[in-house]
Amino acid sequence: MRIAIVDDLADERVLLRQRLEHQLARRNVQADLLEYESGEAFLTAAQDEPFTVAFLDIYMAGANGIETARALRQHDTDCLLIFTTTSTDHALEGFQVRAMQYLVKPFTEDDIAQLMDEIFARLPQPDKYMALKTSEGELRLAYKNILYAEHFAHVIYIHTTAGKTLTTRQPFKTFIEPLKDDPRFFVCGRGVIVNLEHASDLDGAAFRMVDGSNVGISQDLLKSARQAFMEFLLQRGTDL
Repeated sequence: MRIAIVDDLADERVLLRQRLEHQLARRNVQADLLEYESGEAFLTAAQDEPFTVAFLDIYMAGANGIETARALRQHDTDCLLIFTTTSTDHALEGFQVRAMQYLVKPFTEDDIAQLMDEIFARLPQPDKYMALKTSEGELRLAYKNILYAEHFAHVIYIHTTAGKTLTTRQPFKTFIEPLKDDPRFFVCGRGVIVNLEHASDLDGAAFRMVDGSNVGISQDLLKSARQAFMEFLLQRGTDL
C-alpha cells in the first residue's frame, strides 16, 4: 500500500503523516508514506509506480491539486484521491476527477480515523503484520510471509516465504494470539501453527507446504484440519 502526501507546506505534510501513521499502527497495517512538495514531483513518482491513495492539497504553487488530479487520471483511474483544503469550493471539479473525499483543514484525529475506515472499506483487505524481536533485530513480519511456525525449548522458529527461518523468544500462546482470528492460520498441535495460504495439499497426517516441507498434524486435530483446509480453499475460490 503506497500513500502519497502532496502539499507545498512541510508542516502540513508532517502533521498529516503523523496522523496517518498513528491510524495505520492502530490497525496493524503496513504502508509506505511518501511526501511530495509539488504536484509535478508527485506525478513523476506516480509514473514509476502507482499509489493506492493520494492526499492532494488544492492550493499549491505550480500545479494545484485539481490540475494534478486531472493529470494523474490520464493514466491512473484507480488511485483514491483525497483533497486537503480549507474550503470545498472546488467540489464540482473534485467530482469530475472522481475524488473520494475532502479533508477540510484543520482536521482532527477523529477525521483521519473516519477517513481511514472509508479508505479500507474500498480497498482489498490489507495484509496485517506482527512486530517481532528476533535474533536479527526488531522487524515487522507480514502474515502472508509466514509459512509455518514451531515452538521448541522456549524459542519460536518462524519459517518464511523468503526461505529464511526467524527465531524469537516468547510464549507460543502469545505468538499465535493475533493469528487466531485469521482463517489462513491453523494450529496443528502443541507448538505448531501453519499458514493454509501456503499449503499445497493435506497428505495423510501432514500439510504439504509450497516449499516442499511437511507440517505434521496431531491425530486428534486431523478432522478439524481437513475441515479448515476445505473451508479455506472454498473461500479462496469464492474470492478469486
